[in-house]
Amino acid sequence: MSKTAYTIPADGRIMACVDASIYADSVIDHAAWASKRLDAALVCLHVLDRETAHSPTADYSGNIGIDTQSALLEELAELDAQRSRAAMRQGRSLLERATKRAVSAGAIEPEALQRHGSLVETATELEDDVRLFVIGKRGESVDFNKGHLGANLERTVRGVNRPLLVTSRKFRPIERFAIAFDGSATTRKCVEMVCMSPLLKGLACHLIVAGSEDDKLRESLGRARQELEAAGFEPRTVVQPGDAEQVIIDQVGQLDIDLLVMGAYGHSRIRHLIVGSTTTSVLRSCMIPVLLLR
Repeated sequence: MSKTAYTIPADGRIMACVDASIYADSVIDHAAWASKRLDAALVCLHVLDRETAHSPTADYSGNIGIDTQSALLEELAELDAQRSRAAMRQGRSLLERATKRAVSAGAIEPEALQRHGSLVETATELEDDVRLFVIGKRGESVDFNKGHLGANLERTVRGVNRPLLVTSRKFRPIERFAIAFDGSATTRKCVEMVCMSPLLKGLACHLIVAGSEDDKLRESLGRARQELEAAGFEPRTVVQPGDAEQVIIDQVGQLDIDLLVMGAYGHSRIRHLIVGSTTTSVLRSCMIPVLLLR
């Protein structure tokens, strides 16, 4: 399937990527919200990453005798097996808790799925049947004090070919959303996708623009507003000069936005918010969920 041309299945499922981080409950709550809005079944996915499931073991084989070496290797193999079994038990426990929470939140037909491998490989393998991925901003191994984003998040943003909802730490009711708009083909596609999907229907809508409203942008904004109005929205537009990242973050706070919609790829200043060095800053600084579309 091409990464530049794809069709999101109307009967696709919501896939919530669950780990042991403090974002796990938020991921389920946001996924349950999306499940209800889209009338789509929910899958809670937990991936046992082979690279992190086992701790590295030093090799002392050159310093010991053959008999001792054999016994040591057997012991290390058993320790690896124990760690693997413990990781699987923890994963099943996480998924059991997640599905129970999803049921309580009103998700449709929640089920659990545990896989081995990497998250991005698993997600891309399963994405043909997925309508929306939901993932936490940070994973269980991230140093929160340093404000880093999870490596799985960045790899997944670049790897999957589906909309991806990046959750905030806690869920709050979503009543107002904003689209980061710059008139590019990517952000025009965002508007089109928002209009076509029931996910955000009935919510207050804003278009946030960083820069000056020249004739070309004014024309693009006009078309975007017409499309949104035809889809039943009542869009409000905010055009603010300045750095795109800072304008978006400031306006999200001032307008009390509950969810930000952005294009995952593009060819303007907005592009750098997702695939450039500003990606980390925007997602780290923005305290609300971000829906990434491509």
